[in-house]
Amino acid sequence: MNTRNTQLSKIHIAKKDLGLDDETYRALLDRISGVQSAKDLKPLQIGAVLAELQRLGWKPKRASKAGRKAPVTPVDRQKLMSKVGAFLAEAKRTWAYADGMALRMFKVERVDWLDSEQLRKLVAALTYDAKRHGRPTK
Repeated sequence: MNTRNTQLSKIHIAKKDLGLDDETYRALLDRISGVQSAKDLKPLQIGAVLAELQRLGWKPKRASKAGRKAPVTPVDRQKLMSKVGAFLAEAKRTWAYADGMALRMFKVERVDWLDSEQLRKLVAALTYDAKRHGRPTK
């Protein structure tokens, strides 16, 4: 979505949040920018309308952080590698088995070369395998 569409969306969200009816909304647009519809606003007018809506009490909400993953530090990577090793030891499998999983799952030849997200997925697959075979997962 481009910046213009994002800003127009904010205007319509503000209209809804402030509970403005259509007539009041159009009067506000006319008073601020001389247009009857948000689609006719020019970039500077969009900013003026958003500023007026904020003056009237609308507070834009910050983007939700849900679904965003924290960056993985080297310590976390080491923990993930330790988990992989523990799952392999519990199942009496070698690192060659994990390398085979990495190749099959991610087309990467060695577990050592996996990035953090791929390591998480490998740990999840090994957890699933352990549960399926009745081995402890912690």
